[in-house]
Amino acid sequence: MHNTKRFVMHHIPSQNRNQIQMLCLEQCVEKESFVRAIDAFVDLIDLKSFGFKHVTTNEEGRPPYHPATLLKLYLYGYRYGIRSSRKLEYQSKYNLEVKWLLCGQTPSNRTIDYFRKEYAEAFTNVFRKFVFLLKEMGLVEGKTIAVDSFKIRAQNSLKNNFNIAKIKRHKEYIDNRIAEFKRDLDEAQNQEEKAELRQKIETQKKRKAKYESIETQLIESEQEQISLTDSDSRAVILHRNIVQVGYTIQAAVDAKKKLITNLDTAQVNDTRALAPIALNTKALLQVEQMDILADKGYHTGDQLKQCADANIQTFVSPKDSSSSYDDIFPISRFIYNPDSDLYTCPAGQQLRTNNIWYKHSNKGRSPAFRFKRYVTPNCKDFPMRSRCTKGKQNGRAIDRSEYADVIAQNAARVNKSPDYYRLRQQLAEHPWGTMKRQWGFDHVLVRGKKQVLGEVSLIFTCYNMIRCINILGQQGFYEILAKARKQPKKDSKQPYLGKIMPFYDKNILIPAA
Repeated sequence: MHNTKRFVMHHIPSQNRNQIQMLCLEQCVEKESFVRAIDAFVDLIDLKSFGFKHVTTNEEGRPPYHPATLLKLYLYGYRYGIRSSRKLEYQSKYNLEVKWLLCGQTPSNRTIDYFRKEYAEAFTNVFRKFVFLLKEMGLVEGKTIAVDSFKIRAQNSLKNNFNIAKIKRHKEYIDNRIAEFKRDLDEAQNQEEKAELRQKIETQKKRKAKYESIETQLIESEQEQISLTDSDSRAVILHRNIVQVGYTIQAAVDAKKKLITNLDTAQVNDTRALAPIALNTKALLQVEQMDILADKGYHTGDQLKQCADANIQTFVSPKDSSSSYDDIFPISRFIYNPDSDLYTCPAGQQLRTNNIWYKHSNKGRSPAFRFKRYVTPNCKDFPMRSRCTKGKQNGRAIDRSEYADVIAQNAARVNKSPDYYRLRQQLAEHPWGTMKRQWGFDHVLVRGKKQVLGEVSLIFTCYNMIRCINILGQQGFYEILAKARKQPKKDSKQPYLGKIMPFYDKNILIPAA
């Protein structure tokens, strides 16, 4: 008979919950935890200079929370996709990292919510001043900037967003219902049924009056649409023709380390968004010349011209020339001669202009611009006429926009440097995917353009902090904060960073490596 040994498996032992232990919050937080970076970053900012209240207090009265406490809580929440004020209140009570970050303070959800509403503009200023710090520290170059946008849902349902066509459909439906109720009223036999139908007619009339009031507001606003809950939000296409009411967030990303450098909100599309964010970014980074990369949606003549006048070189994907017919010569076959100011058609005929500037406007749907018209009298009896125009009376006419030169220069740059233009997608797409997919930032919790910019600034600040830590390491991030506190020499011509991003004048406690 063989002897066999019996092996007994044991589980990992657990601790007794009632066992008293000697520990502190400092021991519960890893040295490389992101909350330590948040703590170092916020403690350096001169919050009072950014408009935060209660930085200093009087002895009398109920003591408020220090704004640094609530700013730290929000930066933590937006980094980890916890944005609700009630959820942040819960985290402050039961999350050990948050308890360490707030030093055990537990603000109420009402206090947390009011802080976000009151200091939206201050959040945006903190983000932009942080970007300038990164520029001074050499992490942002300001030479190549990619501009792109992403759509985000607003606190406004689609049923509370109206345009003229939608109001018209509602009014027509109500008129049909009223007509139907009136027919039923004529055929009704008893008084109870008649009274019920009269009540329904009055209800429909009140509904129609409401839509007429909305129509009046819309006409007076001179806008294409109106939102009743959040007046600044607009109906936008989120993706694949799915329409929701939201905001189009414009952002600029620097090519050197892929850090976000600026933000703004635009209208429904990107048509008029390029120049505002490009000029603002150039001023923020204080550079003499800058390259802007953008997709086809930003291609508008007046925007390209504004960038060119500001010494900003554009690399915007050109739009294809549009034509109603596929069997006639495209406009690209007509060669323009700038010296003689005329076009030469594929048959060698010359198209001239009368030098009169005409104004083109599409009732506000696209920007108005001026153009010259080029024609030739030889087109009427020419044998190749059928391949050049479908017009029965007049010949082919070429309209040349006042922005044609700057459009051609932009197209030449893109075609000459296709690899350089492809950087746009590499730079601009990654941040949005990270924030929307990983951090759950696909909707805003506030209303109004200023409030939305403040909320977006919070998550952009978190993103830049994470990028800096990934590039430099956490110790390196502390070091750039330490450098930002140092004042330059009196004879230095460099701008004092403290005037642009003020910090508390105190020693920085840099954790050991």
